[in-house]
Amino acid sequence: MIFGEFSLDVAEGLVLAHSIRLADGKLPKGHHLTAGDVEALRAGGVTRVIACRIEEGDLGEDLAAEALATAMAPDHLRFSPASTGRVNIHAACNGLFVADREVVDRFNRVDPAITFACLDDHSDVRTGDLVATVKIIPLAVSRQSVDIAVDIFRQSAPVTLKPYSAYAVSLIATELPSLKTSVMEKTARVLQQRLSPSGSRLVGERRVPHHARDVAAAIEAALAVRHEEPSMVIIFGASAMTDPADVIPEAIRMAGGMVEQVGLPVDPGNLLVLGRVDDVPVIGAPGCARSPKENGFDWVMNRLLAGEWPTARELSGLGVGGLLMEIPSRPLPREVATHGDTSLSISTVLLAAGKASRMGGSGNHKLLAEFDGEPLVRRSARISLESGAGHVVVVTGHREADISGALAGLAVDVVDNPDFASGMASSLKTGFAVPQVAESDGVLVMLADMPGLEADDLKRLIDAFREHGGTAIVRAVANGKRGNPVILPRSTFDAVKALEGDIGARPIVEGSGLPVIDVEIGAAAHLDVDTPEAVVSAGGILKG
Repeated sequence: MIFGEFSLDVAEGLVLAHSIRLADGKLPKGHHLTAGDVEALRAGGVTRVIACRIEEGDLGEDLAAEALATAMAPDHLRFSPASTGRVNIHAACNGLFVADREVVDRFNRVDPAITFACLDDHSDVRTGDLVATVKIIPLAVSRQSVDIAVDIFRQSAPVTLKPYSAYAVSLIATELPSLKTSVMEKTARVLQQRLSPSGSRLVGERRVPHHARDVAAAIEAALAVRHEEPSMVIIFGASAMTDPADVIPEAIRMAGGMVEQVGLPVDPGNLLVLGRVDDVPVIGAPGCARSPKENGFDWVMNRLLAGEWPTARELSGLGVGGLLMEIPSRPLPREVATHGDTSLSISTVLLAAGKASRMGGSGNHKLLAEFDGEPLVRRSARISLESGAGHVVVVTGHREADISGALAGLAVDVVDNPDFASGMASSLKTGFAVPQVAESDGVLVMLADMPGLEADDLKRLIDAFREHGGTAIVRAVANGKRGNPVILPRSTFDAVKALEGDIGARPIVEGSGLPVIDVEIGAAAHLDVDTPEAVVSAGGILKG
């Protein structure tokens, strides 16, 4: 490939290195110049272009990227079409993403023009997640380099996605007077949320005294029940494990099993026990697993759900990258590093599917009421766009055609929820199922009937979410009292998918265990319009 500045006299057939704007349009980077393009450039006063000439033995960026991606095994992966020298690779199922560092490094050392980037080894991923990307840096690359790199991927898979299998999981919880019943109930709920991506189910819970013999009997009773799925036993102790001879490891031995690991170099998650009874995995969960926050328990359980059985050597090798929390006695470098992280992507799910049943028999729909000459649903969608959030999805249901018509011309996705009558949960799940939303770092959940909100209010919520590194829930408040909208981080998305009935995000906000950042926006956080009187009182005109 020859790169440089060329006269228009020899420009036909070249590939533009930079886009060029003309009076009647733009010639983009990577465009192959035709004779007509050359004449248009002359007419626009352009005399020279920065471009490249692809020679024999070269491959254009898209052909090269496609050839490299095609060399990978496609199992459980989805490949995007090649564009601008890039092929993005997405997960086609929920599972455990496994990367071979040696293969990836060998590939990336073939030629600096050829790159492959992927998630960390053993990452937990969901359907649609971006897991890897092939990128050609220049506009063309040596065919010989491509052939060498292709051969590396054909000989050894750089990445694989291991789908999760569904397990029948028995929960055993030990009791002490100091442990509240509410804590035990929350434990079961959080565990079921963790299991849902794999399709696993909680088939029973046994509560027993915190004694090895009682726990062993509970293990034996759980294993005596046969299920269609393979079995797994998870034990939550009322008191933390402190020794290899403590209650939970000793109970596994008394039940006829073997203990393979006591302790884990992952924090939180140090106090984990892994054993087995015959071929059934038994996990003694650390206390931190009562919270939905990521911890060492997730790392071990996900490997088991994906069909792996981690060895003691593998588990003892999790220390690098195993610090998942800040230690209170030292500075918080991660908090500083993520402060104001503008790279975090935020989508909006605007809920506009309700029946407006409190509007009476007039037939007017509150979302079609006009405020300053603009339908309320359109106003809500517009300020969502103006807030700086990325993708905006409007979930419709009741009078879908009229609501969609009011949104005409706005750069939003309109998604119909045919099950809207079942309640708000179905609309939330419909919105969160949109691929662009599912791939976001956070989702702004907004009710479409709140006329007091302004784009600046939403920007303040978004700024707060980014300032906290995308790890907290952000909630609008009025005089300190909870209101709407809220921003939910990615770690809560599975909990949204598990919602049922006419409930919104409040159970997730209050029960997730995540920090909740309240942002004062005044009365707008409480102002919604459910009745004709409320619409008029808020300054609206009933229409539609």
